[in-house]
Amino acid sequence: MQVYLVGGAVRDELLGRPITDKDFVVVGTTVTEMLAAGFHQVGADFPVFLHPITQEEYALARTERKLGHGYQGFSVHASPDVTLFDDLQRRDLTLNAMAIEVTGLTDDTPITGEVIDYYNGLDDIEAKVLRHVSDAFSEDPLRVLRVARFYSRYYDLGFSVADETLALMRKLVASNELNHLSAERIWQESSRAMMQTSPQVYWQQLFSIGALTEFFSPLHQAWANTHVRETVQTALYFAAQMQLNLSQRWALLMASLDESLFNITNDSIATIDKPMLPLKNIASISNSAKVPKAQTQFATLLVQQAVHLIAVEQLTAAQKIDLIQACNAHKEPDKLSQLLVTSHVLQLARQHRQMMLALNSFHAITMDAIAPDLKGPAIGAALRQARIEQLQAQLQTQSNLS
Repeated sequence: MQVYLVGGAVRDELLGRPITDKDFVVVGTTVTEMLAAGFHQVGADFPVFLHPITQEEYALARTERKLGHGYQGFSVHASPDVTLFDDLQRRDLTLNAMAIEVTGLTDDTPITGEVIDYYNGLDDIEAKVLRHVSDAFSEDPLRVLRVARFYSRYYDLGFSVADETLALMRKLVASNELNHLSAERIWQESSRAMMQTSPQVYWQQLFSIGALTEFFSPLHQAWANTHVRETVQTALYFAAQMQLNLSQRWALLMASLDESLFNITNDSIATIDKPMLPLKNIASISNSAKVPKAQTQFATLLVQQAVHLIAVEQLTAAQKIDLIQACNAHKEPDKLSQLLVTSHVLQLARQHRQMMLALNSFHAITMDAIAPDLKGPAIGAALRQARIEQLQAQLQTQSNLS
């Protein structure tokens, strides 16, 4: 019997990231022997066991064969003759397909600390590339979401997705295999991605390969508007930097569904009734992706009250009382605080995008854009005017697209 630490714990140790849990693969043993050692099997047909003390997962080395649709359409084969090489080959990404041999079932001390790397995970970590292990990647549609989640997790380290892996992801999307995923697994991956350091990357990646059209169709349609998409991506980036909770981050994403929130003016403050379509679309996504009630309710409140939350100082006394009532703040003051923070993150993202447009206009105009015979202060004045006109044109274009 050989026991190996595998997957995320090996990967994160190499990346210098905190190790939150450990998974092990056991080669050369049987279900009977694992039960005799005091381990508890997880499910009758799946060779995964919980350690009797640590509750860490120990899985028998196994292979899988595709039989049907979705991530559950596999036949699992586990026996003492399945090798570590075979087991690691079925994994999704090379950086998740490495192992370190440990002393045994009751002692997870590494024997030598040597990383077993059959599929060049070390090279891909060095190159900062997310790459699939084998063509078996395309048998499991859930891996499209997993790769996007890992991308959002390691984006700040400079990781990218290999072109050939992206090609397989697009192939899976085109095959409609994602339609066979359960809503529960969709939410599990998506909610985990939302709490990564770059949650916006997860959604941008799925949008770019057309993977939002089934469970998040209204979001896919909303993100066709570049202004909305880039503003929300910026808001999600800020949300992660500020360590906002899951409900707040989800609400920012769902704000995409109300285009009016991205063109707020002073006159908007007088608007109380919200169009029903954005709220219906939030409910539609919540139903199709099995979004928990807490996140759905918070997102709905943000979209309903965003204009008032952003402009609290300009509200009348009556509007403030109505806002407290609408948010149930008299019973849950913390929720009002979270809504205020979330709405201001959205406002900050809008302001940031506007200033990035201005900065781009500034840099787009150089000396080549003005008359060559200008002298002294006239040069600065001409550059300034040309930059203003460039920005005005960009803002008009943005307004037309909206």
